[in-house]
Amino acid sequence: MSDNLLGDTEKIELDAPSFWRKYGSKLVALLFWGVLVGGYYLYANLNNLTLADSLNVIADFLTNSLYGPLFYIGVYALRPLIFFPATVLTLLGGFLFGPIGILYTVLGSNSSAMVAYGVGRYFGQDVLEGEEKSGRIQKYTDRMRQNSFETVLIMRLLFLPYDLVNYAAGFLKIKWQPFILATAVGSIPGTISFVLLGGSFGTLDELVAGDVQVNPMTLILSIGLILVSIGLSRLIKKREAAA
Repeated sequence: MSDNLLGDTEKIELDAPSFWRKYGSKLVALLFWGVLVGGYYLYANLNNLTLADSLNVIADFLTNSLYGPLFYIGVYALRPLIFFPATVLTLLGGFLFGPIGILYTVLGSNSSAMVAYGVGRYFGQDVLEGEEKSGRIQKYTDRMRQNSFETVLIMRLLFLPYDLVNYAAGFLKIKWQPFILATAVGSIPGTISFVLLGGSFGTLDELVAGDVQVNPMTLILSIGLILVSIGLSRLIKKREAAA
C-alpha cells in the first residue's frame, strides 16, 4: 500500500513540471487579461466613462505622462506572455507617439524577442530532439543552429511571424548574442514601416468616429521599406549561397 502511495506521489511530482510547461504561458495570459478587463470595467463604472472616454484617458496617460513610454515598452516586452499581436502594438506606437515611437518600439520589440526566446528555451526543452533527421524541418533546424545570425536576419527581413522565429530560436537553443543582434538589425525596416503607417491614421477622435484617413505618402514609404527589406533578404541569401 505504501509502495503504491509512494509511486503515485512520484508520478504527480514528475507530471507537475510538464503541466506547467504545457499550460504555464496560457495561465499567465488568462490571469493578465482577467485583471485587465476586470480593472477596466471597475474603473469605467466608478467614473461613468464611455469607451471613447476610456480610450482618451489611456492615450493621454501614454502620451503626456513620463511613465507612458515606459509602460508601452513594458507591455511590448511582456506581449508574448499575453498573446497580443506585435503588429497592433507597433502601429499603436506610431499612432500615439509619432516618429519617436520608432525608438520605443525597437526597445519593446527586442525586449519581447528575448522574452519569447527565454520562454521557448524553457518550455520547449527537448521539443525538437529525437525528430527525424531528414526533411525540410531538419534542414532549417541545422541551418539555424549553424548560421544563426544570417538565418535569423533573413527571417526578420522576410517578415516571417515574429514570435514563431523567437520561439524557434529558443527551442533550438541557439546563442542569444547572434539572435538578438540579427533581430535588432533585421527588424528595423519593418518597425519603421509600421510605425510610420500607424502615425498616419490621424487623431484618436477621428479614429473612434470612423473617419480614418491614411496619408498616401506615408503608405507608399511603408510599402517601399517592405520591398527594400525583402530585397535585402534575397541579396543576403544569394551572397551566403555563393560563399
